[in-house]
Amino acid sequence: MEVIGDLPRELFLEILLRLSVESLMRCKCVCKYWYALISNPKFIELHLKYNCNNNVCVLLKRCLLTCLGERENMLSLVCSNGFSFVNLDVDLSLYKKEPCLQLLGHCDGIICLSNYRDDIVLCNPATRESMVLPESSLPCYLPISNLIPQTSALGFGYDAKTHHCKVVRIVSYWEERSGSDLPHHSRVEVYSLATGSWKEIDVQVPAHVWYSPCFETYFNGAFHWYAIDNNRNEVILSFHMGNEEFRVIPMPSVLPLYDHSLCRSLLVWNGCIALVIYPREGTEKSFEIYVMKEYGVRESWTKILTIGPLTKVEMPLAFWKNDEILMEGSDGLVVSYNLKRQELKDLPIYGVPKSFATLVYVNSLVSVKGGNQKLDEGYTTDFGW
Repeated sequence: MEVIGDLPRELFLEILLRLSVESLMRCKCVCKYWYALISNPKFIELHLKYNCNNNVCVLLKRCLLTCLGERENMLSLVCSNGFSFVNLDVDLSLYKKEPCLQLLGHCDGIICLSNYRDDIVLCNPATRESMVLPESSLPCYLPISNLIPQTSALGFGYDAKTHHCKVVRIVSYWEERSGSDLPHHSRVEVYSLATGSWKEIDVQVPAHVWYSPCFETYFNGAFHWYAIDNNRNEVILSFHMGNEEFRVIPMPSVLPLYDHSLCRSLLVWNGCIALVIYPREGTEKSFEIYVMKEYGVRESWTKILTIGPLTKVEMPLAFWKNDEILMEGSDGLVVSYNLKRQELKDLPIYGVPKSFATLVYVNSLVSVKGGNQKLDEGYTTDFGW
């Protein structure tokens, strides 16, 4: 049996796989051998797999007020194992004071940030590596001069075919002074970490994306938005990262149409998408939870439970620990509601009200610049030692 110092190599590898990204970054400075090992794509993949099985956390974006009364964005990590909470030392100079900063998604430890106007940034908070994506491949203006372009939707997720992350952008073109709340038409482009470039894809967008709080979600290989179709029905619009096609998923048939007094949020719960319906205003709110037990099948929507009424709770943020849901309080405090015990607990996390966004997150060594390869089935731990 080969040994590393006094340790068998298998034991040495198991020890390294259990180290945090921060510790591994320091270990890369020990010697060339350790640097090559920790930089090896096989090791990066094994470390990611270990964290996916053992160290899943919630990444939280919020705004804090400075002493001058200005808003600043902060990224924090919330771990359910014994509850740990830490602010991340990430360079957000591009968006530090951006009031409309959006968390677009998470893929293998990489997150995507944008304000929907300017640059799109990929960032690995654990390694502190970031990259601004190249400019759009779509022209800003079409020959038809009365059409105004606008980025109406962005999404980020993992393509299981190429084993790389992708960003999708929908650009909608609006007629000046038309008075319509739907665009004239839309175009779509995709950025892949495999190629490092944008490409326009020839595909019809079957619904127009609208804003709904805490709705945009990556699940089952696709990114999901709240949308209105051409018949003005409320739907879930999904874009599959692998086949690069759109799909319309119907809402539960029991929902009232165009009730603007209600909000819709889309979360992931126990391997299914879960729709949460709750009042937009009020000091006391109830939260109805519907689960789509068979993905894409309208008849499989099932009402699971109703939470509340709860006082001073604004909206849901994310399910975590299977039986708890993180929620934003109306006073800017994060709370956790236990579904089994029906208990609400305050967490020591504060921010500007209505500035919170969350992602289920895993620390990793994966580079935002691509070049990370996924292992095929039947991989081994043979690193050529």
